[in-house]
Amino acid sequence: MKAKFVRELNKIVKMHSKQVAEEQRARKAIEEKRKVVEEAKKLLLEYRTLILIDSSNLPSRYLTFLRKKLEGVGVVKLFKNNLLYIAMKELGMANVDEFAKFLQQQNIAVFINANPFEAKLLLDKIVMPWKATPGEKIEHEIVVPSMKTDVKPGPMMSLFSKLKIPIQVRDGVIWIAKESVVARPGDTVTPELSSLFEKLGIEPKFVRASIKAAYERGVVISGDKLVLDIDAYRKDFAEAISNAINIASEIVVPDPIVVKTSLFKAYSRALRLAAESGLITKETAAIVFSSAISKAYALAQLLASKSPELAQQLQVSVVQTQTEVQQAQQPQKVEEKEEKKEGVSEEQLAEGLSALFG
Repeated sequence: MKAKFVRELNKIVKMHSKQVAEEQRARKAIEEKRKVVEEAKKLLLEYRTLILIDSSNLPSRYLTFLRKKLEGVGVVKLFKNNLLYIAMKELGMANVDEFAKFLQQQNIAVFINANPFEAKLLLDKIVMPWKATPGEKIEHEIVVPSMKTDVKPGPMMSLFSKLKIPIQVRDGVIWIAKESVVARPGDTVTPELSSLFEKLGIEPKFVRASIKAAYERGVVISGDKLVLDIDAYRKDFAEAISNAINIASEIVVPDPIVVKTSLFKAYSRALRLAAESGLITKETAAIVFSSAISKAYALAQLLASKSPELAQQLQVSVVQTQTEVQQAQQPQKVEEKEEKKEGVSEEQLAEGLSALFG
């Protein structure tokens, strides 16, 4: 009876001890989670933007690589999705539920004091070299320089030959005799290429961050909306500036650049108006004569289309006129001084038109 009582007592003690241990573990887990939540809250308050990176297909050492690259710029953390959500909720941040749609699977949280677009441009520049496996596509041209390798002569020599890489054997190892292109963008990694990369320590792939979303002061932006076409924006800005100067020059805004453009426009329009009215001055003569000759040529072509015989006569006349104009534009030697004639004289124009129309 006494032994049975002792056994039951020991059983109760063990159950109690187990329950106490479980409670302690649960309490410790809660405390650890609370520490994580508080750390997340601190970072959310300290930094302007939270970037969420999909880490499901990233190598394990990418996290260390990213931390090193962003040292002094931002903080890289691995938070459980639910704990990060709790931290944002406890801070009363706006649109948390919308951001929670991206809190799925494995993620890397990047806290940074930059707007989401600046952060995206920065992360795009951070690429980690990585090995390629057969069947994958090459993203960029891969060049093997002339170098000494640690590869011993043997079966590998046939591999170099197959890939058309000139080699020499010196000092008991293979030397690459000449710089060679072994892969180009779009090429598929073959088993031979994969073996070469492994032997030479080449990592032909680039691992980049795939951004799921960004959160900045209540604004949620999906990763695909963060892509910027810098060249297109630069072109748009240049066009906007040009349009602004054009409008400002029309109303003559008192600005040095604008006034200069306004004066140039006024001068050009005055010349054009004078030329259209047939007013011949030193400034308009070339424009008037050029316009007259162009109209004469156009009329000649119209008449030539009506009669083959007339077309032949006009063609000869046009050639003669062009020759005379070119000769008139060449420098003339007058009183042992060379001076260049400006435009076509009225006499030459009259002679050309006379020859053109008989």
